[in-house]
Amino acid sequence: MTATIDIAALANLLQEAAVEEILPRFRNLGEGDVRMKTEAIDLVTEADEAAERLIRKGVAALLPDALFVGEESVAADPTLLGKIADADLAVIVDPIDGTFNFASGLTLFGVMLAVVSKGETVAGVIYDPIGNDWALVEKGGGAWLCRPDGSQEQMSVRPSGPLEQMIGIANTGFFDIDTRRRILSNLADVRLFTSYRCAAHEYRLLGQGHLDFAMYNKLMPWDHLAGALMMQEAGAHVARFDGSAYLPHHTEGGLLIAGDPDAWQELRERIFTV
Repeated sequence: MTATIDIAALANLLQEAAVEEILPRFRNLGEGDVRMKTEAIDLVTEADEAAERLIRKGVAALLPDALFVGEESVAADPTLLGKIADADLAVIVDPIDGTFNFASGLTLFGVMLAVVSKGETVAGVIYDPIGNDWALVEKGGGAWLCRPDGSQEQMSVRPSGPLEQMIGIANTGFFDIDTRRRILSNLADVRLFTSYRCAAHEYRLLGQGHLDFAMYNKLMPWDHLAGALMMQEAGAHVARFDGSAYLPHHTEGGLLIAGDPDAWQELRERIFTV
């Protein structure tokens, strides 16, 4: 690794952004503070942009040589995405994951950060501003839920059961209509599926053993790098739809997460036939 990663300092930085820029605006957004990006369900708020500015400044102080890739930065300069694969060190940030929920006054939103070293995700943080706790991961060091009182709990996915009893996350909105119809029909074979429109909380639920699987089609690095590493360290099987490894520069190919390889294969063959 090209630099020492102070995961605690990065975690505290996300908390600072929430306290200073995000929470004061929660349920307090004024007219013009919410704007549409690509469609009505793809929003950006003043809180997203202000939080990203604060986080970017903090990352520059902690890791001055790192490439900074934020969701809002990429909206302004899409070429940043292409620089992740070759960067010696990169920090990828989603200042508010679940912006639609945030703008709607729902508490299901989080702040996400991943550290990539030479094309490999090596650390991640998922912070919940409402619960004021963190899910932290470092490659080879496990995934941990860290509470504000200092207590820690190691995250571990739950053992896989039969398909008809599985509960999970299925984000089908970015498939073409025929594929979406087929997958939604197949999903009748699982016990329950949903989408919280917030990968931050979905990954945390998986890592705490409350869900059996998650499926995503759209892969933006700020949405999935921290969570994918977290799930691997929590014991899950994580791969793209074709079975290949998910890497930081991937933006296509889908992502399927399950408790073990056999459950992953069954879900892939019986449910998520793209």
